[in-house]
Amino acid sequence: MNSHFEFEHPWALALLALLPVYMFLRGRVGKHSALRFPSADIARAAGATARAAAGRLLMFLRLLTVALCIIALAGPRFANDRTETQASGVDIMLVLDLSWSMMALDMSGPGERVTRFDIASRVLEDFIRKRPNDRIGLVVFSAVPYLASPLTLNHEWLMDNLRRLHIGMIRELGTAIGDATAAAAKRLKSAKDSKSRIIILLTDGDNNRGEIDPVPAAQLATALGAKIYTIGIGVEEPCQLPEFNPATGKLLLDAGGNVRWTLTLQPANYNVLNRMSALSNAKSYRAKNLRELQSIYDEIDRLEKTEVKLRRYTIHTPLFQWPLLTAFALLALELAMANTRYRRVP
Repeated sequence: MNSHFEFEHPWALALLALLPVYMFLRGRVGKHSALRFPSADIARAAGATARAAAGRLLMFLRLLTVALCIIALAGPRFANDRTETQASGVDIMLVLDLSWSMMALDMSGPGERVTRFDIASRVLEDFIRKRPNDRIGLVVFSAVPYLASPLTLNHEWLMDNLRRLHIGMIRELGTAIGDATAAAAKRLKSAKDSKSRIIILLTDGDNNRGEIDPVPAAQLATALGAKIYTIGIGVEEPCQLPEFNPATGKLLLDAGGNVRWTLTLQPANYNVLNRMSALSNAKSYRAKNLRELQSIYDEIDRLEKTEVKLRRYTIHTPLFQWPLLTAFALLALELAMANTRYRRVP
């Protein structure tokens, strides 16, 4: 929003130029004097004080009154320029895997100890910031799905909820990809005024829990008009799971500060993920590091553009009443002075 001062009829200000002309002419031409004096010296001595005190002051008040009336005529006002965004947004349900395998460190850079979940969270936050006009929700899952955020335009609140998550907060172990997809589809169905609906599923494993298999869940989502983008993360070979504290999601290190390893993890089931995306004519992706995952969400951002229209308008706040009221006050003051202290003899 941009505010500035302006005149509705600026041409009227040209009338101010007539005031000096009026003063000049009034000094050259006037009425005959009401009293006659035998000598000009006598008149000059008698009228010097009155002319300096009364005449100039009253004339100044009259000219100021007229000037304020001209300014009021010009229509002073404040103009507030505003821009209103009208967006035909996309409803997006983010589906994020919170199973224990997301603690794997295989996507870290050299010398780093960054988990799959940390990388996924960072990329999701960046994706959310790029979609200010879309309603975005979040479903997280392990053996069961949970709604972390309904569809909302309050993205700061959504990201706050995302930052509260950690691996281990869902106690039920396993990976329920089908149930999580169905839960996201159900949330999209409840959004009656959706222009476009998409699900972005991120996982690093295979469906091994839940009541609904991934492919039937994808069919349900497709029937509801949703497109399903699937993303499998992690190396495409078995890797080890580090020990961590499920209560905090923090790694547990030995006395020497080294990671302690436990289970061997299997890679994601890319065949199932490909089938899920193919049902809705969407794409399936693989990411083995932060850079690849970031490029995937950037591509989805480009594919699912939001139509945004800008409507610009101006709100005017008139100010003419202030110079006009001031002019009336000065006129009243001039008339009062002219008929009291500075009253002239006819």
